Amino acid sequence: MRTEPTWRIPAGVIGLTIAIAIYCVVVARYVPELIGGWHALLQTPVYIVLGLVWLLPLRRFLIWMETGRWG
Repeated sequence: MRTEPTWRIPAGVIGLTIAIAIYCVVVARYVPELIGGWHALLQTPVYIVLGLVWLLPLRRFLIWMETGRWG
């Protein structure tokens, strides 16, 4: 158990916020051009997947913030 503050937590929160913002801008900028002409029922699963895909690296990132290890 950690007893002292670590720089990884604030750096991780800032890094995560920046990474999510960049991901959102990229998705909002480029995805509508690719699937904008599709029917709404076909667009919906694409946006659901893109809305959840950022969660994939989150577990390892949170582990790093707490322990300093990636796994």
